[in-house]
Amino acid sequence: MLTHRQKLFLLAGLALVAAGLDFGLHHALAAQVIITLAGGAIALSMLWEMIKKLRTGDYGVDLLAVTAIVATLAVGEYWAAMVILLMLIGGDSLEDYANAKAHSELKSLLDNSPHTGHVRVAGKLVDRPVNQLTVGQEVVVYPGELVPVDGVVTAGQSTVNESALTGESRPLEKQAGDQLLSGSVNGDAPLTMTVERTATESQYQQLVALIQQADQTPASFVRLADRYALPFTLLAYLIAGVAWAIARDPVRFAQVLVVASPCPLILAAPVAFVSGMSKAAKQGVVVKTGTVIEKLATAKTAAFDKTGTLTHGELTVSRVVPARGIAADNLLQVAASAETASRHVLAQSIVSAASQAGLALSEPTAMNEVLAQGVAATVNGHQVKVGKLAFVTSEAGVTAVPTTAVYVAVDDHYWGRIELADQPRAEAAATVEQLRQRGISHLLIVTGDQQLIGEQVGKQTGISEVFGDLLPQDKVAKLNGLPASWRPSIMVGDGVNDAPVLKVADVGIAMGANGSTAASEAADVVILTDNLGKVSTAVAIAQRTTQIAKQAVWIGIAVCTILMLICATGVVPTIIGALLQEVVDTVCILWGLRAIN
Repeated sequence: MLTHRQKLFLLAGLALVAAGLDFGLHHALAAQVIITLAGGAIALSMLWEMIKKLRTGDYGVDLLAVTAIVATLAVGEYWAAMVILLMLIGGDSLEDYANAKAHSELKSLLDNSPHTGHVRVAGKLVDRPVNQLTVGQEVVVYPGELVPVDGVVTAGQSTVNESALTGESRPLEKQAGDQLLSGSVNGDAPLTMTVERTATESQYQQLVALIQQADQTPASFVRLADRYALPFTLLAYLIAGVAWAIARDPVRFAQVLVVASPCPLILAAPVAFVSGMSKAAKQGVVVKTGTVIEKLATAKTAAFDKTGTLTHGELTVSRVVPARGIAADNLLQVAASAETASRHVLAQSIVSAASQAGLALSEPTAMNEVLAQGVAATVNGHQVKVGKLAFVTSEAGVTAVPTTAVYVAVDDHYWGRIELADQPRAEAAATVEQLRQRGISHLLIVTGDQQLIGEQVGKQTGISEVFGDLLPQDKVAKLNGLPASWRPSIMVGDGVNDAPVLKVADVGIAMGANGSTAASEAADVVILTDNLGKVSTAVAIAQRTTQIAKQAVWIGIAVCTILMLICATGVVPTIIGALLQEVVDTVCILWGLRAIN
């Protein structure tokens, strides 16, 4: 089947032949026959496509184009018919170009997919296909090369460009211990890395899979635009019929219909939505389908998981509460010294806090870790216990607090407690406020964590409606039970347990940088960088894109209606009207392309 571009060249060739016959050899009849045959063939093919659409209940505006071609040919305005044909096929070619331009950012991700890695084998570097790299292998990435898989730097120091993945244009410094994401570009020095994830599990390949499954389904607004087709077609026929009746000249009917352009309805809005999706990709946000754009733009509710979404997902020391007569630094120092050999997550957080505070730790001379209770250790000749309150002390007047905490006793005397909390992201409160400003009036926290802890995070982030102690099915029920006036709804999550609720929300948004693959696959939108603020960015892009799409449609309808009324007077020749129609089409498509900037 010929492409739109090939059809355009073929039609342009026929137009040149017809022009030579008409104006060069003065065989107007031959020229008319060529144009009539070409116009008839295209009109019949459009009519057949229109009939197939009508069978599915799709009342498109192709009927206007078919009628305009037939009307101009019937009244002998064959050159006007040729202009309509050229511009109609040219409009399709322009749409192809516009879509290709809008998809350029997405395609670049696929084009730049890493293919090989330099693996160190028996002291030598051997090139291996990226899908053969295994966890634990040592890989060297040279300057200018793509990182083949996710891993951690073990040697070298360089700058790395992660803009294709995260939208962060500033090169990042990488050295031993730092994470490397597949698909990022190494800068000016070699880096040696250890593979942490295979190709199929790595960040870049997950992104490629998401891009490939995005089928660019038109948003419901675009389908809604098709509903304008019937009244717009009837309006065009009414104006054309009245003009014909008043003038008593069928040419007037053709003059009106040649400016009844269908392109604002069938081209401009899809171009805008694809452009918006491309812009989102530049910002590190993958929107899987066009439908999601409109839902994001009109969302009224946003629900957030707590752990790993509103918070960092890691417990850190939030407060040191010493007993009377004990210094806070001494309490933290003694507890961290006792915990140095423990691999418990709370122990590591306490040791990390002490190190960050610059406290010198002592190596325990004896240490006994009691499962699910705590640690008993000898530090500088003192017996230290760190753990649950009942394990540490039975002193009267000491009670447990409802937050996560470890308690400390030295030589059987209570020294105090260290409270730990999953701290909110720095951008969380600002993101919540930005969403409110964008018209999302209902904000919720739905978490499997304790109600009290959820409420604490809610106070810190500005969210008053908190639902804690929820199982995955409870989260699903909560989203499904939202009133109709609160929808469309957004759900933001990152873990495997969030996948079901991401699926049932009107728009599921996954924090894909550190989140689970299951969550990313279930979501409609995937944020590629570890930044909650991208949720607000996605909503802003969606709102602007939808606004531009609506503007493109209504500008086209308004201008077409004005031109039809002008042409009804007969002051505009038919061929000029045909040219004006395509000017309207071009303006509407270019207006839709504004969404990419």
